Amino acid sequence: MDIRHATLALCLLLPLAAQAGDPSPAGINAEIRQEMRDAREEVRAELAEARRKLATENLRIDNSLRFSRHDGEEAGELPRAEITPQGDFLIEGEAQEIDAEQRRQLLAYRGQVLDIATRGIDIGQRTAEATLAEIGDSSWVGLLFSAMTGRMERRIERMVRQQVEPAVLEICNELPAVRVAQQQLASSLPQFQPYATLGPDGVDDCAQVVRQEFASL
Repeated sequence: MDIRHATLALCLLLPLAAQAGDPSPAGINAEIRQEMRDAREEVRAELAEARRKLATENLRIDNSLRFSRHDGEEAGELPRAEITPQGDFLIEGEAQEIDAEQRRQLLAYRGQVLDIATRGIDIGQRTAEATLAEIGDSSWVGLLFSAMTGRMERRIERMVRQQVEPAVLEICNELPAVRVAQQQLASSLPQFQPYATLGPDGVDDCAQVVRQEFASL
């Protein structure tokens, strides 16, 4: 469902729900604002839980950081591999033998990947809250008009292009350092080699895909 359809559906449903309580325009508008507050709290709670899991659970690396369509192409389906918060390297749940330097490298790499994932969560939260604020600040009549004319959709798309696209491109710019860390680990720890899937064209492909996606808004 695109932004316009989602907004229109929301606009149509909220006034109907509000009629069960106070049917006046003021009551309907208050209902909309309450719904948006509830939605905002739900988004914050879900993303806070996602951040907690990133920090405390094992980081799975056999299916991550494939920005280019060629990344990991030759590797095919890899065995499940994880880096624990303590820096252990697990393949199919079995701890691999590592020394202190390899553990340091694993922890540093885990930190880089978690930083990218956390920044992605932050971008998602900013986008969701800005969209909810845009809807919550309008009256239900204004929401209906904006949804049917596409005015709100255009405002949200403009906000996404201006605020979100640069933040996502910044993540693409972090990929060279991540690739270096992958290659260092692959050289230091033979068991890690199949999981060093970030290719040299990953940065270019990442930025290109991002620009294409935002250009279509």
